Amino acid sequence: MQITCKNCNQTFKGHYCNNCGQSAETHKLDVHFLWHDIQHGLLHFDKGILYSAKKLFTEPGITIREYIEGKRIHHFKPISLVIVLATIYGLLCHLFGIHLIVAENNIEKANLYNEWSTSHFAWITLLTIPFYTIGTFVFFKNQGYNFIELLIQNTFKASQRLFVHILLFPAIYYYNETPQINKVRLILYLLDVALIFWTNIQFFDKLSKPKVILKSILSHLLFLVLFTSFIAITMYILGILKF
Repeated sequence: MQITCKNCNQTFKGHYCNNCGQSAETHKLDVHFLWHDIQHGLLHFDKGILYSAKKLFTEPGITIREYIEGKRIHHFKPISLVIVLATIYGLLCHLFGIHLIVAENNIEKANLYNEWSTSHFAWITLLTIPFYTIGTFVFFKNQGYNFIELLIQNTFKASQRLFVHILLFPAIYYYNETPQINKVRLILYLLDVALIFWTNIQFFDKLSKPKVILKSILSHLLFLVLFTSFIAITMYILGILKF
């Protein structure tokens, strides 16, 4: 039976238009359609965000390696996942007035930095990924992965860290604007580093665990040097330009 595509008017047989790819079956726009679209298109509750979250906290390195090798259908796209999670976390920090930087002096500058960082959290998170990847690429360059593959690996690791920060947001809110927030920030950082090491141990399974840990430490140190230098230079330029 010939079907006329409602999108491009091409006639075709089957379930999808061979010209533009639109489905032959289109649903009426109603509440059911809206929920289905949110569920499958934005959040993929059935086999997207929740599936990726489960895998990133049960077998992260294995899951990311399989994704790079082509096992991808059930996962939310890694860059989109980072953007969604970073936006959620940044929005929570903005709505609840979270100040992760507490300063006794230069309070005004600290507040401006807190406001700026929460407003641009998704972009800042995305910006860290190439710097993490440089460190991974330098110290794991002989493991058979190119830069883009390691970029995807670090993108998933960024999502993994964001899941933790969102889950622990009640603690962040509880200790907000108190001296204890510095301890909370330190705990979050240590958890982030532990997750990086755990994921790398599973991902680079051809290397011994001590070697992976050593390379991960060196990789993270290089990231810290590169990213803090970049931030310092950027802040200096912005300070000169008085933005």
